[in-house]
Amino acid sequence: MKGDYQDLVDEISALLGVPATLENRDFGLIAFGAHDSEDDTAMDPVRTRSILTRKSTPAVRTWFEGFGIARATGPVRIPVAPDAGVFRGRICLPVRHRGMVLGYVWLLDDSDPGPSGSRLAAAMEVTSRIGDLLAEEVKAGADLARELRAVLTAERGWQRDMAVAALRTALGPSADGPHVVLCVAPWRDEEPRVRAVPGTAALCTLPYGAESPGDPAGQASQGTQALALLVRLRSADALTPALEAVSRLRESAGPGAAAGAGAPRRGPAELPEAWQEAVSAARAAVAQPRFGPVAQWPSIGPYRMLTALPAGPDPAVRPLLTPTHRELAHTAEVFLDCAGQAGRTASALGIHRQTLYYRLSRIEQLTGLDLDEGEDRLLLHMALKAARL
Repeated sequence: MKGDYQDLVDEISALLGVPATLENRDFGLIAFGAHDSEDDTAMDPVRTRSILTRKSTPAVRTWFEGFGIARATGPVRIPVAPDAGVFRGRICLPVRHRGMVLGYVWLLDDSDPGPSGSRLAAAMEVTSRIGDLLAEEVKAGADLARELRAVLTAERGWQRDMAVAALRTALGPSADGPHVVLCVAPWRDEEPRVRAVPGTAALCTLPYGAESPGDPAGQASQGTQALALLVRLRSADALTPALEAVSRLRESAGPGAAAGAGAPRRGPAELPEAWQEAVSAARAAVAQPRFGPVAQWPSIGPYRMLTALPAGPDPAVRPLLTPTHRELAHTAEVFLDCAGQAGRTASALGIHRQTLYYRLSRIEQLTGLDLDEGEDRLLLHMALKAARL
């Protein structure tokens, strides 16, 4: 497939006599033509970075999209802009399939008048063939929805073994390479029609519910959906492009949506565990925005355990979680976050120590817990953090 893209990019370069680069709609590099010029100005910082890192920065993407390339159906000329690192003018050829933009072919050309209309028309015909290839690749990922769903929901035993074997066969030679599983939830739309995340090998929607992450039966009772994505990685530590794209996907999912990533895996055998990690990370992102727009399982600390707790608050803590006692619950959480240090807690809350001591005594009365006992404090702390989920 990559060879096909390269051949088509080279065909456009030969048609127009200028270097061409192909990127997906998220500005991830797919193929680029050779530069045989000895002129240092033949490249500029934006193009060099795109080729070396295989992606463009969000700022560069925003700048180029400001010229309407995502809506255009024909060539778009983009002028020189040294402040943006664009030292050479460009022509952007949008790559579309059935009216939907799937990528862009970039031409370094600031000549006047530039390529003729007939040559640009011929190049646009080549971009339509590129669009067909990209659409086939997207369809292949969507066609694996059944196999991915089976792996993520099958019970342990022969059912899961058979599902894993089917997915491994469908993925082909890349099956044992590094992958990451990502979750966007709740997902209120259908499965994406185009690949929103570069490297997506398969995606599907699954029933989802906060009370029972990774448990299909428990999730189904909640009546909402989560989007699961299986994304190929160049290496286990090359997560940034996937995380940035999923962050944008989360924003498109609407208010209240969260995203999480499991730890990278090799091969499909551990994908169910990776999916549970991704769901847990997404739930942790709701509880603690500091985990970022896409929470990563290795980085969510105690929420790795908290998300596995049974649904519902502990009976001892339940009275503290009523709306009437919201201030006391907040006081208890800050007190425990401050390792039980009264001075730090009073300062964080902006109250007098005596006020703090009064509130702590009320918390003990409501819960029946002794805040001088480590295990009681642990129970209370875990219950308050879990309540955020």
